[in-house]
Amino acid sequence: MTDAAPDFRDPDDLRRRAGVRGDPDRDQHFLVDDRVLDRLTGYLPEDADRSHLLEIGGGTGALTDRLLAAGDRVTVVERDRDLASFLRGEFADEVASGRLDVIEGDALAVDLPEFTASVSNLPYGVSSEVAFRLLPLGRPLVLMFQSEFADRMVAEPGTSEYGRLSVSAQHYADVEVVERVPAEAFDPQPRVDSAVVRCRPRDPEYEVDDEAFFLRFVKALFTQRRKTVRNAIRNTAHISGLADADAVVAATDEDVLSRRPGELSPASFAALARVARGASEIGPGQ
Repeated sequence: MTDAAPDFRDPDDLRRRAGVRGDPDRDQHFLVDDRVLDRLTGYLPEDADRSHLLEIGGGTGALTDRLLAAGDRVTVVERDRDLASFLRGEFADEVASGRLDVIEGDALAVDLPEFTASVSNLPYGVSSEVAFRLLPLGRPLVLMFQSEFADRMVAEPGTSEYGRLSVSAQHYADVEVVERVPAEAFDPQPRVDSAVVRCRPRDPEYEVDDEAFFLRFVKALFTQRRKTVRNAIRNTAHISGLADADAVVAATDEDVLSRRPGELSPASFAALARVARGASEIGPGQ
């Protein structure tokens, strides 16, 4: 005999009780497709610790409902005051028992709890900033993004989508698109399709002496993605903070210098960043 499937709240009923319709101008697109909602927690790695799940952007609680069934404890961060109040009322029993905590505030500004994994339908307007607040924490993540953003996260060197986002995301985790989600799954419908990205945290296979410099160096070179690495290093010294770009060029192999930033793997960027750190002092204030 198997356990009965949980009887989750209907997303449309939740929105009616909350008295909201969503507002594209405020980045509010509610995920209302039960089939997609039911699958999201299943994308967490099998060995993921589910004792404390984090949700960014709880909305009216359709995903929150499923997270409570999948984990021991859930924390939701919701910036909308009315929605945060609604969640506390809708899930009053779970709040009272200590299984649910609702934090009202901006996910980029509030203190995050010591969560063990996150499953979130991120607000599109801040998805990049939120992702890169979560990725360095080294927790399993299942995050919903615009499809274009997701494709850039998982892109490989030499492809048109590959860039700073790809290198930075893949520095922290193995990233993969696990599902494409059409606009029809949301209400109101966004103008773009979405995608679910799974991030499995792991240490990179290369060494980085100074992570802040590495990420700044990658960002700098990709502002010159159509230039050769040689010219990109020279043209962006003021961004990366190099005191002597020519010294970095002189210490770098010609095979690397003649390529373009979009052709370098994260490991190659890390090796180049080590050369840059060794060949040139970082300028004042950097």
